[in-house]
Amino acid sequence: MKLLDSCGWLEVLAATPLGEAYRPAFTQLDELVVPTVCVLEVAQHLLEVAGDAAATAAVAMMSRARVAPLSLAFALEAARLGEACRLPFPDNVVLATALRHGAELWTHDEHFRGLRGNIHFVEVDAFTSPARTAAETAATLRGQTAAR
Repeated sequence: MKLLDSCGWLEVLAATPLGEAYRPAFTQLDELVVPTVCVLEVAQHLLEVAGDAAATAAVAMMSRARVAPLSLAFALEAARLGEACRLPFPDNVVLATALRHGAELWTHDEHFRGLRGNIHFVEVDAFTSPARTAAETAATLRGQTAAR
């Protein structure tokens, strides 16, 4: 099992060079765990930069994986883990979900650097392509949505 942090989903959906580093985690969507908080983060970001159609398409794709809901008891568990590891919300939920499902967490979020566990840290510095503007990313996402 693998779990992609929201930042990884966004890079893959925007077809960035960094997103290519996440592609090996996408070999089988049914082997991906997706915390509902990641669905929220991805949808919120895409609504802002690319519109409703892109957000809807991304949520549809994410729903093909194993979606892990956030129950009351699990929220408390994630809060305790966040306190112990000094992880902010929503990273505490992401890590708690990975631990609960025995999943390898794929991320490039610096909050996870140095934590013990099954974390595959994607190094951003390895990608030397020029940064894309928000407009370029939005155009890519809109184009992917239109092609579906």
